[in-house]
Amino acid sequence: MPNVAVFDVTGKEVGKIDLSDAVFGIEPNAVVMHEVVVNYLANQRQGTQSALTRSEVSGGGKKPWRQKGTGHARQGSTRAPQWTHGGIVFAPKPRSYRYTVNKKVRRLALKSALSSKVQEESLVVLDSMTMDAYKTKTVAAMLNALGAEKKALIVLPSVDQKLIKSANNIPGVKTAQVNTINVYDILNADKLIVLKDAVAKIEEVYA
Repeated sequence: MPNVAVFDVTGKEVGKIDLSDAVFGIEPNAVVMHEVVVNYLANQRQGTQSALTRSEVSGGGKKPWRQKGTGHARQGSTRAPQWTHGGIVFAPKPRSYRYTVNKKVRRLALKSALSSKVQEESLVVLDSMTMDAYKTKTVAAMLNALGAEKKALIVLPSVDQKLIKSANNIPGVKTAQVNTINVYDILNADKLIVLKDAVAKIEEVYA
């Protein structure tokens, strides 16, 4: 059973916490994590790219010269792909890139990502954090105290608008709730900062 330190907002260790083996102590499955990350990135694509085929570009209605006897290669239109201002061969059209991954695979990938952060000692459990006002400086000071100056993901037990909006101003810092965390954000963060109450909720949902 993984045992990690619990810190306060000043970076001082205030205790220890035992993490669930079923969530934070499994052998990370790299293949499954890769599959879920590819799925996540594909689902983020807008799919709005579009180009014109030879039937959609303007012009080219007349055959440029007769079929035989000119010495030129035969041509039927000046808007064929090999011509300047011609259409695009197999032109990309708007489409959806979305596809789904099995629920069991997603759960295994998430537990693998959390376990990998524990193994890398990149998981920080925060005792608690309450914001009295919208103050980016307070969140920045907390991150510096915890050694998370670069990319960090803060996992909250519930929506805290003051903390979320204060953290949004810091480059590389993201916030998420227990029900919105995803494998990509976990792996992309250098430090995973989880509030103590959020740890209990994660174990309740995924154990």
